[in-house]
Amino acid sequence: MLDLHHHDLRLRADPSRVVVRPFHLPPTADHNGQSRANRIVQHVLSLDPAAVETELTLVFKDFEARHWQTRKVFESRFAEIEAEVGLSGSRLAQPVRELIGAYFCHEYSYAAAALMNPSVVRHPDQSGLREGSVRILMSLRAVGEGHISSIAFREGIVSPNREFELMPEPPFATAANSAQAHHAGSDEIVTIRRRADSTISGTVLFPVTNAQRNGLEDLRLVTFTHPDGSREWIGTYTAYNGYAIRSELLRTRDFHSFDMVPMMGSAARNKGMALFPSAHDGVYRMIGRQDGENLFLIESDDLTNWGEGQLLMKPKYPWEFVQIGNCGSPIELDEGWLLLTHGVGAMRKYAIGAVLLDKKDPSKVLGRTKHPILSAADEDREGYVPNVVYTCGALRVGTDLFMPYGVADSAVAFAFFPLKDLLDLM
Repeated sequence: MLDLHHHDLRLRADPSRVVVRPFHLPPTADHNGQSRANRIVQHVLSLDPAAVETELTLVFKDFEARHWQTRKVFESRFAEIEAEVGLSGSRLAQPVRELIGAYFCHEYSYAAAALMNPSVVRHPDQSGLREGSVRILMSLRAVGEGHISSIAFREGIVSPNREFELMPEPPFATAANSAQAHHAGSDEIVTIRRRADSTISGTVLFPVTNAQRNGLEDLRLVTFTHPDGSREWIGTYTAYNGYAIRSELLRTRDFHSFDMVPMMGSAARNKGMALFPSAHDGVYRMIGRQDGENLFLIESDDLTNWGEGQLLMKPKYPWEFVQIGNCGSPIELDEGWLLLTHGVGAMRKYAIGAVLLDKKDPSKVLGRTKHPILSAADEDREGYVPNVVYTCGALRVGTDLFMPYGVADSAVAFAFFPLKDLLDLM
């Protein structure tokens, strides 16, 4: 018998959460060789100072109270397009620069359509907590206009007796900025940085490369321990450009600076890869589903290059006949590696199960749940994508498994599972 405990808290899509993002125009030129961006700039430059002040005052009246340091954002955006429109080295008055910057920005509601598919890790800061409590950091897939997926974060505390408190969101959200590309063969490693005055819970990571332009999907975060004992937070996610997908890594040691690292190899051409929290004898391991149906154990001596691996599990029970996949990185227990899985059954109904892998040899399956531990039938079924429950990672807290999970791609719920009960079901 599984003593499942649901927390009352639900997170839902929220159109009021907005950020300022760059507004891009097509680079095509007219018959005079002038782009739309050039024409907009020339329109602004044709205004007299009083008209500039009038227009800028209107912009700030509409948007300054909704965003953090709006003037600095407009000034920064002007600096990005200055050379593009042939103004490099110019000495324009600050109001003119700010107004031009405003024309090349737009307000974006990053979680207006959906909020889903969370993962959770221990927060880098565990200070000041009462005994038995854990500060957590949760990633979320937020979906906004154009079905563009981004990565948002929330912080909270899980305490004994299954108490859970989510820290309040800051009033302003900001997009991570300062993208810097490092060439690595034909691909690029991109570094983005959290704004110095923004909290983790107020930071949103958006697509920055062509391979990602339609979304960063389903981040599976894990606290990774290197052989020297140092820690790094690594997450696998799906980069989507509108017609093709590939797996990439998000790497950070402090949640201030993030590296977005493309992965190579045949396994990386699919989605749903989950990294083990440490290497074994210098070998990295992943759980993947590169054939879209079965689970594989993949090994590599290079974090960014992943081949086919070996078949680990096939669909076995009716609730997973269509396909199985992982629900986040394996969790180390004394008994072995606990792997949460998802299965898809009749009517494309999603459910969550669990598997126990051998600690020394995770290619050996020691047990698996015959029935789901959580099903869409047990929870809300209506939403953006009905009949789906899904998680991208859970966390051991004391004798429980704490699991945030998506409900119908429309909300995020929270559950506690006694680990002993889970193991007894296998």
